[in-house]
Amino acid sequence: MDSNYTPQPVDTSEVRLPAELDELVEKIAKNVHEVWAQSRMEQGWTYGEERNDELKHHPCLVPYEDLPEIEKDYDRDTALGTLKLICKFGFKITRDPIL
Repeated sequence: MDSNYTPQPVDTSEVRLPAELDELVEKIAKNVHEVWAQSRMEQGWTYGEERNDELKHHPCLVPYEDLPEIEKDYDRDTALGTLKLICKFGFKITRDPIL
C-alpha cells in the first residue's frame, strides 16, 4: 500500500443545491442504503443488534426508514456530494414534468 497517498477530492464547498433537489437527495440516500444493504446480504451479512464482523451481523441491515438519523445523514452526505460534483462539472439536473 502506498503510504504517500493523499486523497484529493474535488472541492464542491461553493456549490449550492436548490431546495427543489431535497427530495432527490433523500431518494438517492435511500438507494445508497439499499445498494449497500443488498451487497452486504449477498456477502452473507444479517441483521444484528450490534456490529460483529466475525459473525457478519450489522445493526443497519434494516429499511432506510428505520435507520437512526445519524446513519441516514451518512447516506445523505453521499447523495449531496454526488449531486454537488455533478453540478461542479457543469451538468444541470432537471426533472421531467411527466414524472
